[in-house]
Amino acid sequence: MTPPVLTFFNNKGGVGKTSLIYHLAWMFASLRKRVVIFDIDPQANLTAAFLPEEKIEEIWDVQAKGSTIYQCVKPLTGVGDIAEPVMQNIAADLYLLPGDVGLSGYEDALSNEWPQSMGDNNLYRPIRILSSFWQVMQMAASKVQADIILVDIGPNLGAINRSVLIATDFVVIPLGADLFSLQGLRNLGPTLKSWKSAWQKRMLNWSESSEQKNHPEFRLPQGKMQPIGYLCQQYGVRLERPVKAYDKWVNRIPNAYRELILDKKDNATVKPENDPYCLATIKHYRSLIPLAQEHHKPIFNLTAADGAIGSHAQAAQEAKKDFRALAEKIAGQIGMAL
Repeated sequence: MTPPVLTFFNNKGGVGKTSLIYHLAWMFASLRKRVVIFDIDPQANLTAAFLPEEKIEEIWDVQAKGSTIYQCVKPLTGVGDIAEPVMQNIAADLYLLPGDVGLSGYEDALSNEWPQSMGDNNLYRPIRILSSFWQVMQMAASKVQADIILVDIGPNLGAINRSVLIATDFVVIPLGADLFSLQGLRNLGPTLKSWKSAWQKRMLNWSESSEQKNHPEFRLPQGKMQPIGYLCQQYGVRLERPVKAYDKWVNRIPNAYRELILDKKDNATVKPENDPYCLATIKHYRSLIPLAQEHHKPIFNLTAADGAIGSHAQAAQEAKKDFRALAEKIAGQIGMAL
C-alpha cells in the first residue's frame, strides 16, 4: 500500500501555501508520522524554508543525480531513466527532496509527451515521463517507509502541475479572502476535472496496449485528485482594506467551493468558520514568521533563546494547538491514524 500524496494547490499565489506546508510537515513529524516533502515549485521557496542558502547552493552547484526533484527526472529527457532520490533528513521523521530552479526546463518534455501518450504504439516513454513525479515519490517513500507525502507546487495550470496532480491522491486548496482567490477557483475546478478525466483515458489506453504486457511491474498513479477542503487566510490589513471588504469575499467562499470544486449547488448560507469543508482559518502570526525563518524552525518550536518571549511565546503555543488541530483534521479526511 502506498502512502497518501497530499498536494496544496491554488493557481492564485500569495495565499500562504508554502508556510502552511512547512508547518504541517513539522507537525506531522512531531506526531510520529514519517513525512516526505516534495518541492515541485521551480521557485523552490519551500526548500529555502528548510535549508540554509549555503546548502542549497552546494546542491545546485554539484548537480548530483537524484539530489533534487529535477535531477531525479532529468535523465528522462535524454536516454536515461529516473534517478534514485537523495533526500535531506531535516529532523526525525522529516525528509525533503529539494526543489530546483532548473525544473522549469522539464515543462517542455511533459507538454510534448501529453499528446503522444494517446497514440497507438510507443507509449511506454510518454507514460513514464508523465508519471515520473509519482514514480520518484514512491521511490522516496519506500526508501524511508514514509506515512505521508506532502507536495508544494507553483500557482499555475501548466504541464508540471498537471503531472503533479496526476500523482496526487488528495488536494487542499488554500484561499485568500479576495476576488483573485475566487477567480482562481473558477479556473481550478474545471481544470482538475479535465486533468482527471484525461488521465483516466491515458490509463485505459495504456492498459489496452500491447506494450503493457512487456512492462508487467510498471505501476501508474490513479490520479484521484480528491479535494478534501479549503483553508482561509485570516484577515490582515492589506492596502488599508476595510473589514467589510474582507467579509464580502470570505463569505462567498463556501458557495464558490461547493459549486466550482464539488459541483454542488445547494446555495449554502454557512460562513467559513462553520463550514465542514473549511479545514481551518490560518492566522498571520505576523512578526513570528520572520523569527521562525531566521532560525529555520516552525513557529511552534521557537524558544526564549530564539527571541520568543512574552506575547511571542504565548502566540507560539497557540500556533502549536492550531496546527495540531489542522493536522488531525487532515489526517481524518485522508484516513491516516495519528
